[in-house]
Amino acid sequence: MNVMEHNHIKADGVMSINPANGVLLDFHPYQSDAAVEATLAAAAGAFRRARIRPVADRLALLGRVADALAACRIELAALIVAEMGKPVTEALAEVDKCVDSCRHFAEAGAAYLKPDPLAVTPQRARVSYEPLGVILAIMPWNFPIWQFVRFFITAVTAGNAIILKHAENVQGCAATLVALVDAAGGDGVLQNLLVPRDRIAAVIADDRIAGVTFTGSVGAGRSVAAAAGAAGKKSVLELGGSDPFIVLSDADLDLAVDIAVKSRFANTGQSCICAKRFIVEGPIYDAFVEAFCARTRALVMGDPMQTGTRIGALARADLRDGLARQLDRSLSEGAQMILAGGVTDGPGFFFSPVVLADVPAGSTAATEEIFGPVAAIFRAGDADDAITQANLSRFGLAASLWTKDIARAETLVPRIEAGAVFVNDLVRSVAGAPFGGIKDSGYGRELGQLGTREFTNQKLVWING
Repeated sequence: MNVMEHNHIKADGVMSINPANGVLLDFHPYQSDAAVEATLAAAAGAFRRARIRPVADRLALLGRVADALAACRIELAALIVAEMGKPVTEALAEVDKCVDSCRHFAEAGAAYLKPDPLAVTPQRARVSYEPLGVILAIMPWNFPIWQFVRFFITAVTAGNAIILKHAENVQGCAATLVALVDAAGGDGVLQNLLVPRDRIAAVIADDRIAGVTFTGSVGAGRSVAAAAGAAGKKSVLELGGSDPFIVLSDADLDLAVDIAVKSRFANTGQSCICAKRFIVEGPIYDAFVEAFCARTRALVMGDPMQTGTRIGALARADLRDGLARQLDRSLSEGAQMILAGGVTDGPGFFFSPVVLADVPAGSTAATEEIFGPVAAIFRAGDADDAITQANLSRFGLAASLWTKDIARAETLVPRIEAGAVFVNDLVRSVAGAPFGGIKDSGYGRELGQLGTREFTNQKLVWING
């Protein structure tokens, strides 16, 4: 059955559709009210057990989950490709990153929870980090395993339980994750939830939910934050970005171009930390544009299950069509298309790479998040102008800065409005480092010590005597 133009969401459930050919993979019915109640009750019971479990036992679970992920990496990667269309080499890398991150926390997690002593002598005082409760995790489709695992490892380390509300189009991945954690001895610490979007606020308001983490669009994130705020619940939001990639005239041009192409077109451009705005100083602008286009032309688009493919299918038809509309607006606003591409003929939700140059400030490509294989290149007069352009965005997730003058970079980094700045390197998330943004990219942190402590009771313990 080909359902290429159908929406994934139906009145009674959701569909998983292969983006490479539009074929229906599976239908997943929404849970009944009784099933939702059972999910909440099971998660609450799992938390009561998890909160008193020694940290060493929690971390041992992460080690077993790592082993389970490694054992099924090929099958899991194939499922990722089938449900959201990324190239299989990237799907395998996603699973491997999850394995490595679980193992990192299995070894380092206890240190992230170590109490902090306070210098308030003669009394003894410390801040301890204790589990908060059941956390609702509303996850996106673009990294259907990693986005979940990066929260799971911190939540389990802290002693929380999790209810996973995954994206509608990757429900096969969601069910597989829950089964895998159960088989690894999770003792119910991970529960799956599938309900219509208009029922999520009621779940957040339930007394058994202690907090909510969300990754996705700005509009949906604000709705989740409003529901959490109304219920007095802690929330963490990661709402995407329009990351600047700043190339100064003294940069290593070959390396900068190589990483620029990787950063823009990884995951077929469907990543919050893909570089989306390339801001290049005038003296090297033309050379950068020429090299960037040459390397982009060499990218192979096609069957995502072929190992030579670098541009897969976009995850859904509506995402492809929305990207096409953004491209049309950008061109009408004055951007120059120097490498032509767009929606392709034939089955699947494919969109060939596009490069835009001399993009006007205030245009669609300059102000909106472009979630797909469209690169926007901007000309900067000097370093100050480049920083100014970088900050002309409502987003503030991450940025990269390219220059051989590290001392100069150190003076520029504080001026860049972002949750992370990478100098002469690819922006990425790392298990041991905090990840998150500012402005419309959200608030709070995942991963590392800060992420581990987000959903904890940061308890002051004061001892007199």
